[in-house]
Amino acid sequence: MKKEPQDLFRLARTALERAGANSKMAEAAARHLVRAEEQGLPTHGMSRVPFYCSMLRKGRADGAAQPALVADRAATCLIDNRDGLPYVSAQWAIEEVIQRARRNGIAFAGIRNSAHVGVLGIHLLPVAEAGLVGFAFTNSPAAIPPWGGKKALFGTNPVAAAFPRKNSQPLVIDLALTTVVRGKIMMAMRKGERIPEGWALDRHGKPTTDPKEAIEHGSLFPIGGAKGAMLALMFELICAALTGAAIGPEADSFFAEEGNKPRIGQAFIAIDPGALAGNGKFSERVETIVSTMLSDPEVRLPGARRFAAEAAAKKGIEVADDLMAQIEKLCST
Repeated sequence: MKKEPQDLFRLARTALERAGANSKMAEAAARHLVRAEEQGLPTHGMSRVPFYCSMLRKGRADGAAQPALVADRAATCLIDNRDGLPYVSAQWAIEEVIQRARRNGIAFAGIRNSAHVGVLGIHLLPVAEAGLVGFAFTNSPAAIPPWGGKKALFGTNPVAAAFPRKNSQPLVIDLALTTVVRGKIMMAMRKGERIPEGWALDRHGKPTTDPKEAIEHGSLFPIGGAKGAMLALMFELICAALTGAAIGPEADSFFAEEGNKPRIGQAFIAIDPGALAGNGKFSERVETIVSTMLSDPEVRLPGARRFAAEAAAKKGIEVADDLMAQIEKLCST
């Protein structure tokens, strides 16, 4: 069925509050989930409402949590999310890096005791709107083995970047370090379908086409093979070592029926172009790169599809009937 964004927001917020989230947490999470739907990313949109409600009800997320600033020095700070849904913390981290980058030229904000944080590229949009370059990192429950290993250690460890453009939408680069998102493998498992070789590894570290084996006993294949595994290591260290957060094997799967509080980490960086080559030169160089890319008619700018979907979403967002029924039930229980 088709729903207006504001209706989806109200439903998501109500369901999360009923599951135990405080009003600020529920509102921040609901706003992000609807934005994901607007950008054509349903795997990170309303489908996450039941998932978050389950985490809250089963004690895997603390709905009463109030994040706190626990380290603060010049261009850097660290926020303790205190096991809540981390959207308030992420919004706070973004505000901090914008302010600190304007003062110092560059800024870093880390988050610890965190959880699933949604679409990193969406979090970075205010950074680009402020005329700054933004980077975002998160680790996650173990999904990728070290290269040559059999046991998953690193998370899918998504990374995103946003580069502002003058009079145009920013360039938004947003990707995980696996050849495919775990959600696609889970969907294949539910449908009883095989998965293509190259998506996942079995318990012995060998390629598998069995989604159940991949999800329950195996791991996901990193993009670029050994190079992707090294990037996963880099981002694990940024998100866990610098913030003091949990590493992949210390966090139970987000999708497990039962499990611990993930307590993973995120990191956000903002850079002021004015502190380097200058805003004018930065903009000129960006547009030169963009125009050169677009001289090939087959090239699509990163983020363009999301912004196009967002414009179309004003006419309403299509959400599966069974998912809507599930969310409406969560609003009344």
